Amino acid sequence: MSHFRSFRWLWPAGVRSVRLATGMVLFCYVGTHLLNHSLGNISLAWLERDLLVQKFIWQGWVGTVVLYSALATHFFLGLWALYERRSLHWTPGEVAQLVLGLCIPPLLANHVVNTRIAFAEFGLDKGYAQVLYAFWIDSPFFARVQLMLLVVAWLHGCYGIWFWLRLKPWFGAWRSVLTSAAVLLPMLALLGFLQGGREVVALAQDPVWRAAAIRPTTVGTGPQNLWLAGLRNDFLLFDGGALLLVLAARLARTVRERRGGRFRITYPDGRTVFAPLGFSVLEASRMAGIPHASSCGGRARCTLCRVRVLSDVPLPAPAGAEHRVLERLGADTQTLRLACQLRPTHDLSVWPLVPPAASTAFLQRRQQEVMPQERFAAFMFVDMRDSTRLAAAQLPFDSIFVVSRFVSAVCSAVVQEGGLPNQFMGDAVLAIFGLSSEPSAACRQALRAVPLVAAKIDELNAVLEQQLQTRIRFGIGLHCGRAVVGEIGFREHVTFTAIGDPLNVASRLEQLTKEMACEAIVSDQVFHHAGVSASGLPHLAARLRGRDEPVSVRVLSRAAQIPTPAA
Repeated sequence: MSHFRSFRWLWPAGVRSVRLATGMVLFCYVGTHLLNHSLGNISLAWLERDLLVQKFIWQGWVGTVVLYSALATHFFLGLWALYERRSLHWTPGEVAQLVLGLCIPPLLANHVVNTRIAFAEFGLDKGYAQVLYAFWIDSPFFARVQLMLLVVAWLHGCYGIWFWLRLKPWFGAWRSVLTSAAVLLPMLALLGFLQGGREVVALAQDPVWRAAAIRPTTVGTGPQNLWLAGLRNDFLLFDGGALLLVLAARLARTVRERRGGRFRITYPDGRTVFAPLGFSVLEASRMAGIPHASSCGGRARCTLCRVRVLSDVPLPAPAGAEHRVLERLGADTQTLRLACQLRPTHDLSVWPLVPPAASTAFLQRRQQEVMPQERFAAFMFVDMRDSTRLAAAQLPFDSIFVVSRFVSAVCSAVVQEGGLPNQFMGDAVLAIFGLSSEPSAACRQALRAVPLVAAKIDELNAVLEQQLQTRIRFGIGLHCGRAVVGEIGFREHVTFTAIGDPLNVASRLEQLTKEMACEAIVSDQVFHHAGVSASGLPHLAARLRGRDEPVSVRVLSRAAQIPTPAA
């Protein structure tokens, strides 16, 4: 199998991408046929008219090459996927997709042979009248086969689409719409197939119509149909033989791997797993019953199975989908790998980076954001003053309402200037600027957000003046520097945040605003990176708890006094 893997560079898009592309072609083909069948709810004439459109699309030389190339490629790549994938802890969806896919070729054989091959070999140009006559009157058994084919092919395609789209951020919003379309289209097609069959049965009562519809030049002579039946049987034998060959190859691979040696994986809790050479780290974890996060079925899409390799051992170079994912994340391929793709040849220690019980929400977040990384950012703490006194003067629900309005005002200002409201600690907000921008842009955004926060709270005070009988006061601490951003938490209770000294400094500056009786304290470092002069603002060398050296800051009695940098 290692010989096959060494040639994967010949497919720049990756084997799975080719299977997805060919599957999409076949899904479109099935979808257009279902749309055609649904016109049977109107009349047989409408079925025949749209069939001309179908033939124009799929029976031209371009459509023929695309369709049958996709069909052959998808068939053989499906067999390759069956060989490559080990049957360890398959999900019900994966089993359903596999079984449905294996059922399609034998169900499809009769239809392809008696329509497309009959036309190509003998010029038998059958329409819906002839096909429905054969299904409803001449061979009812194949009518049931055709109905099963429609349902099975559509479900197989829907499973493939679902496995592909379920990790997309927008899929949740469109899931109901897509599910409704996936259910409605085959239902209309089956009803159209039923209605068209009834119309053909009624027309067949007329001997003149029946003689014209099933003349030998259209439906074929006895020897022609006998030859087509033989070809169908040959294909069924070929399909069954190919499946048995793949299963035999899987058995031979299992025997060879168990005789060819093993490798050892050590996990952070001290557990050790031995697996045959050729297994991936994810397969070894599942074989040993060790929980390991994964959702895409080992297709290198969700990246939840990623591990940090702690051993200094040679690793196979990442290829295909894994290479593209790690390149996008900017990861060191000698320390960070996808467990579903890494097939070690030496003993190694790994540290799974994602909790085994990762939630769906975790899957749908951008993987680049949850990768731990060190980066420059500006950090702003905004806290509500005297919130305890305000709460004592209000009913509990009113207190929550006031704090919620305060947090909303702060967050709207932060978002408007390009920042990310990151943590909410009671009536305090931590905002991060610079997750997707340069240091200078991040600091300019943060500086512009300071007076905007003050303006939003002024507007809130005007609205709540009669209710509170006092003004909401606040304090802002702003500092910048390099910190580590990433996910922290337990199991599905994880959050994206930042850890580092700049956050501590920003928090201390916000607390210092209470002692200085001011609204904002901004470090000189922020002004320096933003390219903004702060010479006109009061200067202070602040000594902060936990730091030996003083921090040079600017003190603003009113947050609106801050110089506003250009965008």
